[in-house]
Amino acid sequence: MRLIDKVRSTQKSRDAEGPFELYVTRTPGYLWAVLFSKLGVHPVAVTLMGLVIGAASGWFFYSTDVRTNLIGMFLLIWANWYDCADGQLARMTGKRTLIGRILDGFAGDVWFFFIYLFICLRLQQEVIPFTDVKWGWGIWLVGAWSGLRCHGRQCAIGDYYRNMHMYFELGRERAELDETVVLREQYLGMKWRSAEWFHKLYLFFYIRYTGSQEAQAPAVVQMKHRLEERYPEGIPTPLREEFCKYSRPLMPLTNILTFDTRVGVLFLTTALGHPWIYFIFESTVLEAIRYYMIGRHNALCKYITGKITGD
Repeated sequence: MRLIDKVRSTQKSRDAEGPFELYVTRTPGYLWAVLFSKLGVHPVAVTLMGLVIGAASGWFFYSTDVRTNLIGMFLLIWANWYDCADGQLARMTGKRTLIGRILDGFAGDVWFFFIYLFICLRLQQEVIPFTDVKWGWGIWLVGAWSGLRCHGRQCAIGDYYRNMHMYFELGRERAELDETVVLREQYLGMKWRSAEWFHKLYLFFYIRYTGSQEAQAPAVVQMKHRLEERYPEGIPTPLREEFCKYSRPLMPLTNILTFDTRVGVLFLTTALGHPWIYFIFESTVLEAIRYYMIGRHNALCKYITGKITGD
């Protein structure tokens, strides 16, 4: 079997991952996964290594020296390869765990927290373009809005829509789609003073993540509940194909909102010496894409819900 066919066999979904993800991200990730499989490394260990490498990349964005910035860029790409490798390794070895999925998402948040931190530290003493005024503490407000408000919601909804597409494309069992209400029941059923305390802790944070996804996409939640009530044995093939037909064009937008495009803009603006442009890009262009995608996807979900109700 050719290498590219082996890589495709470990993909979550061909619809949700385009040529860039396949060749630039998935293929190196697959090679790392093969190596880790031979070494007997657990997927969670790969996630933790990626977390450390990605967090360390942030320090290199503090410098105004482009060569130093390039080191940070390479480390972030390396961390992203591990981010792909852990999932591929989990699918190759069957070692798929909830904590692995949660840590996988948490790792990305840690990477960008340190990147934003060091960019703000760098810009604090620099002058705002076309003025004689330093950014000062104002850049922390810009960075906080961009990172805490915009970035988090963009990545959450992009991930949610990808998983919903896989829900229709691959089936309920293969889609990584957790419901907040179910997670909350698990959380409330656990005790802090027991061996389950760590599981309860990461469920505490994960519930907030899934809650933020569902809050942005109420039409998805309603559609999913109607589907499971109407078709407990599985979604009919014609309905699955129709949803995927209209959802497929939105998948490139989910990749723009999660990693690929944002990192490209981050690298470009940092190399040009103006990383503040990245914050503006994230707060305007990516937010506009998020609103557009939510509108399109909500209309699709309402359409599917109407078809279910009319059956």
